[in-house]
Parts: sequence; C-alpha cells; structure tokens
Amino acid sequence: MGSRILVVEDEPDLAELVAVNLRGAGHEVTVSHDGSTALAEIQRSQPDLVVLDVMLPDISGTEVCRRLRRSPQTVRLPVIMLTARSDEVDRVVGFEVGADDYVPKPFSPRELVLRVEAILRRTSAAFESEGPQAIALGDLVIDVPAHRVEVDGQEVLLTALEFRLLHDLASRAGRVQSRDALLERVWGYSPNVETRTVDTHVKRLREKLGAGAKHIETVRGVGYRALKS
Repeated sequence: MGSRILVVEDEPDLAELVAVNLRGAGHEVTVSHDGSTALAEIQRSQPDLVVLDVMLPDISGTEVCRRLRRSPQTVRLPVIMLTARSDEVDRVVGFEVGADDYVPKPFSPRELVLRVEAILRRTSAAFESEGPQAIALGDLVIDVPAHRVEVDGQEVLLTALEFRLLHDLASRAGRVQSRDALLERVWGYSPNVETRTVDTHVKRLREKLGAGAKHIETVRGVGYRALKS
C-alpha cells in the first residue's frame, strides 16, 4: 500500500513530473507550490514524507524544514530536499536543519522515487526487528517502541534519522562504528551522501542531547562509539 507524500515545488512542470512518477509507484501525492501552503497542508493531512524544494517564493525550504523540526508533531516527518545547488556547504546546511536526504537538480525522477521508497522503508521498519525494548546509557534512555529519548528524565525531540543514528550507536555500545558502517545502516548509503554527513548529524544529535552528549565519543580517524555509562 502506498504512502501519502507531499511535493513542495514552485515550478508546476517539475512538480507534476515528480507527482506523476510517485503516483506511478503507487503513492498518494499532494502538491503545494509555496512554503506557507505546504505547512498548512502538513498540519491538515499529516503526510508520511515531504519532498521539499529549497527555493520557494515565500518561505525557503530550509526554513520550512526548520519549522517542522521544532514541532513535536512533525519532528520525525521524513524530508527530502530538492535544490539546484550542489555545493557541499548547501548540502550540509540542508542536513543541519534536519533533512533526511538531499537531491540536487537536475535529477532522475526514477532516482528520486528510489530515494523516497528507501527512506519510507527505513522509517517503517527501523524498529520492527527483534531487540531490546529500551536501551539505557546512564541517564540517557531510549524507548525503542515509542521512538522516545530521555536525558535525566526530560524528553529530547529527535528527527527519525537522528533517532535511527542514536539507536544504531546505542545498540552497539562500547564498539567503535566507522562512518562508512553508519552510512550503510542508517542512511542506506545513498550515492551522494558523504562521510562528512555523519559528522554533521552527530554534531546536531549531541547538541540536542545536551548533558547526554557525553555518551557519544569520537574515535579520531575511525568514527564514533556509544559509551555505556
């Protein structure tokens, strides 16, 4: 059964091209042409994923994504950003505001569909596998079924990708995880995702965890390790 997807793109022809391809893959698609309409539509229809252009006529795509990440109702909503900019700096900015993936224009509609479906699979199946229902790293507690994280009893709001990253590290606590291994398991090793992406997300994750950041250790030249206490 297909998912509900919102496409936010101000170029009508491109929006229709993306929508047609996603519908052809069995998804239910709604289109918005500006940021304010998109935010209202997200509140109304609660889509499963948003394909979001960076350059919009009113609110930028990065600001839309930033607002989604501030709300408990949409903090875990998967977002793929589309942009005509391909510079690494712009890609990092997209990830820093909480995007799950980043697709530079021009792109293959088929590739975009594959990216969408990869993220939907990871989001729906990330925690259906067998494993502990809760993971505790000292004062940092991960409630796996509820997708909930607490530090010293206070809830920390994470995006779906940030939650997967933290869960992946915590479930292998005490063992060093290379950036390549994290990319493969958490991101599905998207073709244009670089190892620096891991560093960007770990930095953002630590900022959100506050005092709980002490449980994620950088292993210089290798990757990261979650500390049990």
